[in-house]
Amino acid sequence: MRVGIIGTGAISHKHAQAYKNIGFRITACTDINEKYGQAFAAQHGGVFVPTYEELCRHPEVDYVDVCTFPDFRLQPLRICAETGKHIQVQKPISTSFATAREMVETARNAGIVLGVVSQHRFDDSTLFLKRAIDAGRLGKLIQCDAYVKWFRSAEYYSRPIKGSWAVEGGGALINQAIHQIDVLRWLAGPVEQLTAMWQLGALHKIESEDVVNALLRYSNGATGVIQASTAMWPGYSERVEIHGSKGTAILTGDKLTHWDVQDDEESSAADPAPVAKEVASGASDPMAISLEPFERQFLDFADAIKNKRKPLVSGEEGCDALEIVERIYAYCRG
Repeated sequence: MRVGIIGTGAISHKHAQAYKNIGFRITACTDINEKYGQAFAAQHGGVFVPTYEELCRHPEVDYVDVCTFPDFRLQPLRICAETGKHIQVQKPISTSFATAREMVETARNAGIVLGVVSQHRFDDSTLFLKRAIDAGRLGKLIQCDAYVKWFRSAEYYSRPIKGSWAVEGGGALINQAIHQIDVLRWLAGPVEQLTAMWQLGALHKIESEDVVNALLRYSNGATGVIQASTAMWPGYSERVEIHGSKGTAILTGDKLTHWDVQDDEESSAADPAPVAKEVASGASDPMAISLEPFERQFLDFADAIKNKRKPLVSGEEGCDALEIVERIYAYCRG
């Protein structure tokens, strides 16, 4: 596959490494800062083009990978819809649910594949837990939680756009905890009710939240908690905890760290729980994350294009996660 990348900041380099590992080729890139874009092209290959419109129309691009801030999603998607090029965007899908829905409709009407990069769906631990829940190994789900108690420095928020409503769509919830919200939604299903409260700029000089707490009730009757923060020094590995009538599973970082389930011997023989202790987490370093889940997601996206199906993390799935975020924000605003 030939990939064109829009935005050449830190996450784009992770994408480029993953593409190299799976044999995809970056053929073009663009950035509003030409110096960064030219340096990216020199390091990873492909040509630098001056505008996103040109990249989305480039004849040697099979799909477009958008690695920008989340306020810039619909603009390139509209050009891709015209040119018939497929597109995946970095999480979150957008800063607003209304824009996200328009993205989904635009892609559907154009017959192009839209995906959202949410690579933790492709961790061995998450894939195992999805299979186990679907097979009933945890029994009836009772409590499903996510805890993202991370730390980001003052330098991280030194640019005015960081933590802004207009450009990033918010703070810790939409930018850091969106992965765990996506995983919770995938594992536990839709959220029926919620209440929430936040602290705006509790530690950092930002206009949005760096501490937020929500209580949930899922459509299946389970309850849950979401805690998200970038103010918890020095930063702790994120956790997703799933408690069922037969036992408990805990994801810490990218690994399954606890699997305490009653009468699971037969199932464990067929599909053993990949329990591990060493984890990778962006708790204090945003780039301390594994490459393999990215590689798996990009291969899934390419296969979706080839076989004309939805990718595992489709535009609709991205909307599902963002809808929970937007409802929490709405409740906090009152």
